Amino acid sequence: MLIIRKRAYARAGLLGNPSDGYNGKTISIIIRDFWAEVVLYEWDTVEIVLAEDDRARFSSVQDLARDVKLHGYYGGIRLIKATIKYFVEYCQERKIPLHERNFSIRYQTNIPRQVGLAGSSAIIVATLRCLMEFYAVTIPQVAQPTFVLSIEREELGIAAGLQDRVIQVYEGLVYMDFDHSRKHEVAGLACYAYESLDPALLPSLYLAYHHALSEPTEVFHNDIRGRFNRGDAKVVQAMKHFAELAARGRDALLAGDSTLLGALMDENFNTRANIYNLPSWQVAMVDTARACGASAKFAGSGGAIIGIYQGETMFEALRQALGAISSRVIRPDFGPPLPQGS
Repeated sequence: MLIIRKRAYARAGLLGNPSDGYNGKTISIIIRDFWAEVVLYEWDTVEIVLAEDDRARFSSVQDLARDVKLHGYYGGIRLIKATIKYFVEYCQERKIPLHERNFSIRYQTNIPRQVGLAGSSAIIVATLRCLMEFYAVTIPQVAQPTFVLSIEREELGIAAGLQDRVIQVYEGLVYMDFDHSRKHEVAGLACYAYESLDPALLPSLYLAYHHALSEPTEVFHNDIRGRFNRGDAKVVQAMKHFAELAARGRDALLAGDSTLLGALMDENFNTRANIYNLPSWQVAMVDTARACGASAKFAGSGGAIIGIYQGETMFEALRQALGAISSRVIRPDFGPPLPQGS
């Protein structure tokens, strides 16, 4: 029996986020410690198997309320269904024939929920990889991030930018330029400029995530889009500044200047705090890390932070101090980038 198994990994925004949704620039890394895995195998009918996160039975209404507060209203089933639907329509529009064999598909994930590590898009990317192999359909690598984003925006109404999908498709360490001048079309999908960099350029990084509190991305992003669209000068200027920080960060990486890179990461968070109303428990994570001497910024939409540390003594201080506020600290595994065209 044909069995296809694909993974997509969590990610952390190193610099520039959240300007990816505003024609900015970002740098991201893949976090191979956490992944979503999708398994597809031939079956009599098309079947999507419920996973542990797709709970529909609860011991009480209080149990249901706790589950929704912690995990939100949605599991992975809607992500897989939307990916399959969009993939079929994409092939139909381009007259790409699909064979008539059916499949069963299931997923599992260990990506911490709703702390900004891109768990939802990881499930979609892994599902897309399975579908492309099962049907022998090739979507160019540069177009895959836009394909995934279209599923989230058009099918599911999720507010998102391209950054997460780019790094999960390319893996490793990627600098992204979403300026209008870099826009071009591949396979009928809008693409931008994505540059894979050598992960060996990275200094010592830590990642910390809160394991007791979380917040859905759609809650976190509140009205920033509306303010940007209305021309709010503070938000517009902040998005330009995020992009500048990413461009300078690329130069710092190539020059091996970890001191400047750390300062830019701190400035990224400071700029974000200037335009967002941030939850106090998320700000406390950044303040705690900085008190240990490390740089710190949000890895995504909040609930996880990333930064540069110096030496084992500082890392242990981070582990102890952040552990005291219910945050786990790891040294992330970035891994190498995927070969071009994968």
